[in-house]
Amino acid sequence: MRKIFLIGLALGLMSGSTPLKEKKIPADDAKWESLFDGETLNGWHRFNSKGVKPIWKAENGILSLDPKLRPKGDYIHDIVTDKTYKSFQLSIEWNISEGGNSGIFWGVQEGESHAKPYTSGPEIQIIDNEGHPDAKVRPNFHQAGALYDMVQPTKDVSKPVGEWNHVLLTIDHNKNEGSVELNGTKIVEFPLRGEEWDSLVFNSKFNDDCNYKYFGKMKSGKIGLQDHGNEVSFRNIKIREL
Repeated sequence: MRKIFLIGLALGLMSGSTPLKEKKIPADDAKWESLFDGETLNGWHRFNSKGVKPIWKAENGILSLDPKLRPKGDYIHDIVTDKTYKSFQLSIEWNISEGGNSGIFWGVQEGESHAKPYTSGPEIQIIDNEGHPDAKVRPNFHQAGALYDMVQPTKDVSKPVGEWNHVLLTIDHNKNEGSVELNGTKIVEFPLRGEEWDSLVFNSKFNDDCNYKYFGKMKSGKIGLQDHGNEVSFRNIKIREL
C-alpha cells in the first residue's frame, strides 16, 4: 500500500503540475499567509502538547504523516496551528493513501476540557472514497469534502488515491456562512450558528452534550490536521483572514 502511495506522489511531482502558489492564489494578493514553510513544522504543535513528534515530516514542500513512525503506545498525533483564527479562507492540498482517512479541523480549542480536536472543532473530511469503509457510512456524509457527519457533498469531485486534491474552506462569521470548494467546485455550504446549524448538530453524532458540549460553539479557534492512523500528505497550506 505504501509503495502505491509513494509512486502516486512521485508521479504527481514529476507531472510538472503548477504549484498552488502560482496556480490557485494570485501572487500579488498579500493577504494570504503561509501556514507551512515547506521544510519545518514551525507554527504547528501537537494538540494539547508541545512540539511535534517525528511521525510528521516536512520535506521538499510536503507535510506528511507516516503512522509507522508512531512511538509505541503513543497514539493520536493530531496537530494544530499555534495561532487562532476566526473568519478566514484556508487553501490546502491533500493526498491520501489507499484506504486512508484524515481530516481538516477549524475552531479547535485546547485545554483540560478538550480531549480531542473534534470535540470542539468541526471537520472537513479527507478520505479515499473508494477504499475506506467509512465513506459508505451515512452515504455521502462521510465522503471527501463533507462537513463530517453533518453536510454531504453535492457531488463527488475527489481525485483518485495518489493525486492531489485542493480544498478551499471558507469560514465567515461576519456573514454566518461556511463553504467547501473541492478541486474548484463548491460542494458544501452551511451556516455557522442559528437554528439551521443547531439542526445540523442535532441530527449528527455531535448531538451529545456530555462529550461535545463545546462543539462548534467558539468563533475563534485553531486549524487542525488529523492523525487517523493512515498515511496522508499536505502541501501549499495558506490562510487569509476575512
